[in-house]
Amino acid sequence: MNITTATSDRELGRYRLLSPSAGVRVSPLCLGAMSLGEAWGASLGTTADLEASFKFLDMFYDNGGNFIDTANNYQEGQSERFIGEWMKARRNRDEIVLATKYTIGYKNTDPKVKLKGNHRKSLVHSVEDSLKKLQTSYIDLLYLHLWDYSTSIPEIMQALDALVKAGKVLYLGISDTPAWIVVKANEYARAHGMAQFVVYQGQWALTMRDLEREILPMCRAEGMAVAPWGVLGQGFYKTEAEIKARGGMGRYGRGQSAEEKAVSTALEKVAAEIGEGVSLCSVAIAWALHKAPYVFPIAGGRKPEQLEEVLKGLEIELTPEQMKTLEDAAPFTLGFPYLAYFGTDPATGDGAGNFFVKTTAPVKFVKASAPVKPGPLPN
Repeated sequence: MNITTATSDRELGRYRLLSPSAGVRVSPLCLGAMSLGEAWGASLGTTADLEASFKFLDMFYDNGGNFIDTANNYQEGQSERFIGEWMKARRNRDEIVLATKYTIGYKNTDPKVKLKGNHRKSLVHSVEDSLKKLQTSYIDLLYLHLWDYSTSIPEIMQALDALVKAGKVLYLGISDTPAWIVVKANEYARAHGMAQFVVYQGQWALTMRDLEREILPMCRAEGMAVAPWGVLGQGFYKTEAEIKARGGMGRYGRGQSAEEKAVSTALEKVAAEIGEGVSLCSVAIAWALHKAPYVFPIAGGRKPEQLEEVLKGLEIELTPEQMKTLEDAAPFTLGFPYLAYFGTDPATGDGAGNFFVKTTAPVKFVKASAPVKPGPLPN
């Protein structure tokens, strides 16, 4: 199938701009490729050999998906190699928006200092090796995987920009890093005519909403997208029956926490309201997509049925009442300085409690842009 001529019968094939600062068109879901490979079977509990990986990637692609996320270290490099083999076999490299990452050590058989960290040497080694494994001449989106607190912003941004100018990288992203560092890095890049970060990747789920405190507002202000991982609760959003079928245990050999149980119950309630065939995973994906514009949840797996559950989530429109049901299951507070006295941003909420807004003449504030709703494209 050629994506450029594919029909958009499914929401996965109705593309969106990556971010206000990156015009590339991507599917609304990003396929996480951490499970593609066999090297991490003992730790993840799941593996996908080359044949299974091809089937999983084929299903995503055949339904219109074009956005794939991996990293230099996933499955000891097998994830990148499998994706490279698949793109070569399917001859679809230029239709894929491919994201990978650098920073974490990726050669455990040769654990040299130079092969880990944010610094320039680590970056150059990692990108050159990723290009070979992926069998490509360029990376669409390169993430700094996590902040190492030992490399300066100028060194990082200069080194990343050099790769962009060389055509080896098209866009830059950053993952698992404090908001204030991202803002400083982008400001440095803009002041020096360099490429800035256009996507932030981080953990975001109904039981882990810290990203909403500083990172989500930062992304709005910086013109960045959010690619959240962990939206599905890392395998712990399950019905009581599903947990019993697992012998009471979930991923990593532990049971559900009290919060995970409460959220699972809320997800099950909303799924039942929506209709037959809707799973907890489907509702969890829909929740993330309803939170803000330019949100591209990362969802992995290795089985077609897992992917099908997630794809259904792209087509669900939740009501405000259903969103409240989900979020009330695991209450989250923004904390200082977002206290009742100081209030919240009226552009993204109601500004309730803001003393200074309430004591002036009535003001109607311009609202921030809203998430894209599911449904057919306009004629």
